[in-house]
Amino acid sequence: MPATILIVDDEKHTREGLSEMLEDDYDVYEARNADEAFNLLEAEEFDLVLTDLKMSGKSGLKVIDKAMAMPYRPTCIMMTAYGTVDVAVEAMKRGAFDFVTKPLHLEKLELLLQRALRSRQVEEENQQLHSRLDEKFRLDNFVGQSAALNEMLERVKLVAPSRATILVEGETGTGKELVAQAIHQNSPRARGAFVAVHCAALPANLLESELFGHEKGAFTGAMEKRIGRFEAADGGTLFLDEIGEIDASTQVKLLRFLEEHSFERVGSMKPIKVDVRLVVATNRNLAQMVKKGDFREDLFYRLNVVKIPMPPLRDRKDDIPVLIEHFIKHYAKENGLPRVRVEAETMKVLQNYRWPGNIRELRNFAENAVILHRGEKLTPYDLDRKYFGEEEEIEEKSPEIASHPLSVEENEKKLLRNALREAGGNRTKAAQLMGVSRRTLHRKLAQWPELDVGG
Repeated sequence: MPATILIVDDEKHTREGLSEMLEDDYDVYEARNADEAFNLLEAEEFDLVLTDLKMSGKSGLKVIDKAMAMPYRPTCIMMTAYGTVDVAVEAMKRGAFDFVTKPLHLEKLELLLQRALRSRQVEEENQQLHSRLDEKFRLDNFVGQSAALNEMLERVKLVAPSRATILVEGETGTGKELVAQAIHQNSPRARGAFVAVHCAALPANLLESELFGHEKGAFTGAMEKRIGRFEAADGGTLFLDEIGEIDASTQVKLLRFLEEHSFERVGSMKPIKVDVRLVVATNRNLAQMVKKGDFREDLFYRLNVVKIPMPPLRDRKDDIPVLIEHFIKHYAKENGLPRVRVEAETMKVLQNYRWPGNIRELRNFAENAVILHRGEKLTPYDLDRKYFGEEEEIEEKSPEIASHPLSVEENEKKLLRNALREAGGNRTKAAQLMGVSRRTLHRKLAQWPELDVGG
């Protein structure tokens, strides 16, 4: 659809001339004065308002005021033969995008309109993006109802509106960056940048430059000035993941920033002040690192203003079924595949598994189940042995106990043998009796060929 433009001018030949110039590319409306413009603004949604300043009755500044008060806020450009600086400043203060003087240079005006509309499109896209981010990182969107999760979310809700530095502690895969983003989106900085840096992924000699930037010639290979992540996050939130991996030199500069809210680029002595909220995360015990001398004690206390412990999945057993169903639904939709139903016995096994990779591991399990499993149901026989803890048990137990007839493997063999006997060797019927897919039964028979009685 073409953009809609409202031209407001009490000079008929100006209105009609502009309409004739623009009507091939835009949907153009005209108003002879401010009152007519008000009525049109109430009746239609405009992308851009091009208004004269001096008109009989109310001035063009009143038109801008009205446009800025509308829910959709059209972009406004002021036209006037009285091109004083004071008028331009006043128009901009009231929300005008730009200011042009009469007599109009039509080619320049057309370029200005195109620039204004492109700017509006970018702004709308940014608003849509922020809306999607606000929705994605709403605190009630976190999946689960366990006491451990609710306690963590309650703390996030309390600290998000503050300016406090936050330390997020937790094992790998618990969702530390997700929580950091939720803190940002639920804070007054939500419209600012959220900048994430994974400290462990960068060598020590590059991390300082990445965070604080550098001047041209600061070191070999510094061919031009570079803005660091602190400057990029000005007005927003900087998230430093794996903060325990930063070297002593970077720790010193980070401590100075926390004390003075300023820093210098590498190769510069000029302090730069920024307004950045710092959220850091670690899967290491920083207090133990301080005792060992691997982390500065003064920096630790500066970072540890508010601590948010991330509960591991083994402490959120009640959330495991909800999370599995959530991810299965997501990946089924994403891949255009049917949803797999997880049987109750299967879910019990999964709830008792320790999930050392936490939510990241569970998410990978769900994606694998959707993409690779072709049956309607996910049964215990479809699970890898590790989910039964069998591999750990075999390593820990003596050979006599590991080969005990009540082991998981022996029980599976016994169940399969009985099903095949009852089905008279018919594999399809045996699979139905066991509640597994024929593919799963074939896989088990290939693993234990001595059980195969034909069919």
